[in-house]
Amino acid sequence: MRVVVIGSGIVGAGAAYYLSGRGAAVTVVDGGYPGEATQAGAGIVCPWVDHPEDDDWYRLTSEGTRRYPGLVEALGEDIGYAKVGALLVAEDPADLEPVRALLRRRHAGAPEMGDVTDVATPSELFPPLSDDLSALLVPGAARVDGCSVRDALLRAAVAQGAQVRAGAARLTAGGEVFVHAVAGEAPAEGEPWSPAQAAPGAPAEPAEPADQGGSWRQGAPLASSAAAPAPVGARRFAGEGEPLDADMVIVAAGAWTGEVCRPLGVELPVFPRRGQIMHVTLEGVDTAWWPIVLPRVGPYLLGFPDSRVVIGATVEDVGFAPRVTMGGLDEVIAAGLRVAPGLFNATVAEARVGLRPVYAPGSPLIGPVTGRVVVATGLSAYGLTAGPFTGEIAAALALGEEPPIDIEPYAPSVG
Repeated sequence: MRVVVIGSGIVGAGAAYYLSGRGAAVTVVDGGYPGEATQAGAGIVCPWVDHPEDDDWYRLTSEGTRRYPGLVEALGEDIGYAKVGALLVAEDPADLEPVRALLRRRHAGAPEMGDVTDVATPSELFPPLSDDLSALLVPGAARVDGCSVRDALLRAAVAQGAQVRAGAARLTAGGEVFVHAVAGEAPAEGEPWSPAQAAPGAPAEPAEPADQGGSWRQGAPLASSAAAPAPVGARRFAGEGEPLDADMVIVAAGAWTGEVCRPLGVELPVFPRRGQIMHVTLEGVDTAWWPIVLPRVGPYLLGFPDSRVVIGATVEDVGFAPRVTMGGLDEVIAAGLRVAPGLFNATVAEARVGLRPVYAPGSPLIGPVTGRVVVATGLSAYGLTAGPFTGEIAAALALGEEPPIDIEPYAPSVG
């Protein structure tokens, strides 16, 4: 079977990996658009504290988490995955009781979270933290490097026979695929891409800023974001385009998924939610095994090797505007220093920005929209947690197989 995957983020890469492993002839179209979410995420894998009243969301993220150790073993390379644990912190210990109850309720079905314990002095585990905080430690929480995961999946897919093409994919009303050069971009139309060319210093990944609905990592769009300009995210094509033969198409184009699918005659309300994230360094400090820090309401913090700490992220509804802003950085810095004043003298290494794909009804978006086109997106702040697993689901649908979980709760409404 010939399958074209539109989008080379973590979901598309996951789909290509599973499809090629099943013998499908796979072509991934890599648009390389500014603001792609996988390039900016922090990399938090801790589903048990979120979506307390949404079993469908929780099922997707917890299953994605459960599959990570096997995926690491199968890929056989370093993707930045490490079980470093997560500190849930609060100034008032009473604020920890609701999440303690949630974790207690979920533990039997998710023993991989480990035994949750109280931490009287969280700064002993994450030294820059304020001394005024109390915490719970969830030892099973992990971090990953989103770009490393994505690149490893693509490398494995290519090793299994997949091809990756640089360019912008366009669908016709009948679901045929054409690949164009992206207007104003250097890659030639249909130029082959090798995952070995991925920049070694590419973003350390995924972050999981938060959605809403009572989750521990709750985040609402900035009050000022509604008044901010919302540039149109229309993709621009160059040339007539090269047709790609496909029996099935998977659209995993993140925030651009609705636009990609519009020629099919379906309207998918997928929109971008901007997140700005900061990377700082603490010279000479070993931060590789510091736990993730999750306050009741942002910002999250987590350590990586190379004396690096990630702080983020903003939650902004500003349309397709992948820009780092003064206001966004001010929010991240101020909130980060409230939680971790010990970072005051840290060196700012870089700031990143990503457009999280959000499906307006609030759920992930996974399922067929026509007889030959499957969509997989809408993971919002949980792309790194559930992305590879969502790709696996999309691959099963494209191959006409039974998906590993019931996808009815995530099915697109195209009637």
